[in-house]
Amino acid sequence: MTVFEELKKRGLLAQLTDEEEIRELVNNGRATFYIGFDPTADSLHVGHFMALCLMKRLQMAGNKPIALIGGGTAMIGDPSGRSDMRTMMTKETIEHNCECFKKQMSRFIDFSEGRALMVNNADWLMDLNYISFLREIGAHFSVNRMLTAECYKQRMEKGLSFLEFNYMIMQSYDFLQLYEKYGCNMQFGGDDQWSNMLGGTELIRRKLGKDAYAMTITLLLNSEGKKMGKTQKGAVWLDPNKTSPFEFYQYWRNVADADVLKCLRMLTFLPLEQIEEMDQWEGSQLNTAKEILAYELTNLVHGEEEAKRAQESARALFSSGSAAEMPTSVLKKEDFVNGSIDIMGVLVKAGLTTSRSEARRAVEQGGVTVADERVTDIKTVYAPEQFAGEGLVVRRGKKNFRRVVME
Repeated sequence: MTVFEELKKRGLLAQLTDEEEIRELVNNGRATFYIGFDPTADSLHVGHFMALCLMKRLQMAGNKPIALIGGGTAMIGDPSGRSDMRTMMTKETIEHNCECFKKQMSRFIDFSEGRALMVNNADWLMDLNYISFLREIGAHFSVNRMLTAECYKQRMEKGLSFLEFNYMIMQSYDFLQLYEKYGCNMQFGGDDQWSNMLGGTELIRRKLGKDAYAMTITLLLNSEGKKMGKTQKGAVWLDPNKTSPFEFYQYWRNVADADVLKCLRMLTFLPLEQIEEMDQWEGSQLNTAKEILAYELTNLVHGEEEAKRAQESARALFSSGSAAEMPTSVLKKEDFVNGSIDIMGVLVKAGLTTSRSEARRAVEQGGVTVADERVTDIKTVYAPEQFAGEGLVVRRGKKNFRRVVME
């Protein structure tokens, strides 16, 4: 099976231009491709996971990845998939986030000996002469056509700033720069980036002539992948200081039954034949498939040692109700009133509920356990010494839990 065929079988490709040319380049290791990452936080999250895995797959097949850090475009903000304008970030914050991205990407991509590049579009965007840019690049774009792009249409009712309107032109200019500087002949992006990507392909061909070629491919479900990065409690980060390896493991261990095989195909490097065998699994076997998914992805992000530790801790949690590596919340002396704290206070402090009223409902509905004992009385209280040592495992439902300890 060729690498291009495998990408299609794994469900990674949605729309593309010049399929035969793309197939030829990818299968023969002649693609120099880029994927962009806007540094809007100081860590990548699981919504970036699909792109990172794709870059790794293609590099393993001899192709050359370029990780484009959007230090320049982040000063504007991408309107795609948003209903309001992004919060403006300072230059210092963007630079810090870029450095964090570099460190995390190195776990996926081999940057040694020129096998991959990492570049920042601030290098060519920040010093542009506005008049020259308009004459050289702006003349190739039709405003009427730009306004038909989905990323702009969905913002028109609430208002689209001229600042954000420039994003497509700047992203297109990125592709032109990468094509001219590094021979980049292919770009990948999420399905919500299709209009921006086509803009770059067309810019190269209009400016450099029909003989210049550039390809675009979108990742199927990349916008869904962005949603993957969010939970009710916030983002699932690749930085272990933001999301512990145990929490990362548990995130994937708890994916929906309908999504586990899809995630195995798209995100792991297990052979397709092995995954296809799992397609017949049902009932408790799906839990085994989820364990495999969680282990493989934790290993990829955090290494084998952390993956094994997270798996052992997860198994210990569900067999004995305690595990050293599970997410932990800390109680302080001031959290206790007259030497005790009630169950509602415990749930709020542990982050298992957002308010005491929500905690009350959870208890009354029978969804709360402490040290494997169901708590149904909202007046149940605990003393500081009960949280000493390894503390108490507090659960809300089957999938939300914390080890609560005393400071």
